[in-house]
Amino acid sequence: MGSIISSKAREDGKVVFEVVVDYDEATQLKGHMHNIYVFSEKNSKEKASISERGKNDATKYFLIPKDLREDLNYEAKVTCQRVETKTKIAFIYLVNKNGFK
Repeated sequence: MGSIISSKAREDGKVVFEVVVDYDEATQLKGHMHNIYVFSEKNSKEKASISERGKNDATKYFLIPKDLREDLNYEAKVTCQRVETKTKIAFIYLVNKNGFK
C-alpha cells in the first residue's frame, strides 16, 4: 500500500496528490495514467463474506452486504481487477450505474 506524501488544492476545485507506492504496486497500473481511483483501506468498515458453491466448492462468490445494495442495478456491466500487495489482496469491482452503457 502507498501513502500520500503531499497534497495541494487547485483553483478549479481539484486536489493534486503526490503518492509513493512500492514498485510492484506501480507496475500493476500497466502504464495507465488516467481514470485512477484513490481509496484508503481504513475506510473499509463494512463486514462482508465469501460464499463457496458447486462441486468441491470450486465457485467463490463475494457477497454484497445489505447496507451497500441500495440502488444497485443487477443488470449492469461489471468489471473486476485484483491488486496485490505484500500482505493483502484487493478485489475491485466496478459496476456501471447505467446498466450496460
